[in-house]
Amino acid sequence: MEKSAHYTLLQAALAGVVEASSEILEIYRKGFSPNYKTDGSPVTAADLASNDILEKHLGETNIPILTEESIHAPFEERSSWERSWCVDPLDGTKEFIRRNDEFAINIALIEGQQAILGIIASPVEQIALIGGKFVPPAIVRFDSIGNIDSWHFIEPKTVPNSPLVIAGSRTPHSGASLEFINQLKTTYGDLAYLKKGSALKFFDLALGKADIYPRFAPTMEWDIAAGQAIIEALGGTVTHALTGVPLYYNKADLFNPHFVVTSPALLQPGTA
Repeated sequence: MEKSAHYTLLQAALAGVVEASSEILEIYRKGFSPNYKTDGSPVTAADLASNDILEKHLGETNIPILTEESIHAPFEERSSWERSWCVDPLDGTKEFIRRNDEFAINIALIEGQQAILGIIASPVEQIALIGGKFVPPAIVRFDSIGNIDSWHFIEPKTVPNSPLVIAGSRTPHSGASLEFINQLKTTYGDLAYLKKGSALKFFDLALGKADIYPRFAPTMEWDIAAGQAIIEALGGTVTHALTGVPLYYNKADLFNPHFVVTSPALLQPGTA
């Protein structure tokens, strides 16, 4: 697929993000009552409204869509997809319910089980973090999605923070996560922590405000695919915590393994 075609797909996704964000914020501000799925996870009217809007926009690309809030096609069907969209219409629903503004929209384009384009949008901040194999990473304001000259393209940071900054959720570290943190302390000494809900952590990783993000808790493909496309475009990695192999997508099992996101600065020679 040519570079221009990827920009066309990006524009379709961004148009959906802007419309979905508007609906999410309207529900956020006027109030809502969460419901709960059979697995105990929360869902709100904002999740469902955003899902409908994104399916409308992304459906116009004639590329199959895998989204958290819709019935998933069986793997027998999905395995034949050459490309697909992987979507979380409201990442951080728990943060949305807590009303702390730390929620996002995640959209990734998957090709050959690799995330090749990612969009992570903050409805509250009205900005999107984008990037991928054919699209250089950038911060895009909602009011300038059609004006590439106004996009803020990101140059990867080449020196890690001192002390090293670990990105993570607001849940305390325990078990394997705590063991990994202790290993980092042995290697790098003092550590600092940046705690934030949802995929908004990738803004900090992309901009060099955080160096590493270990995740030793359950996540789904739509939680991380967009972030992987962006981080890899910057020269960083998203790898299986045990094998070191990059994550891949549109699997039979949509759960991710435990993983580690490493910023490009931390991969520079001499940083370990």
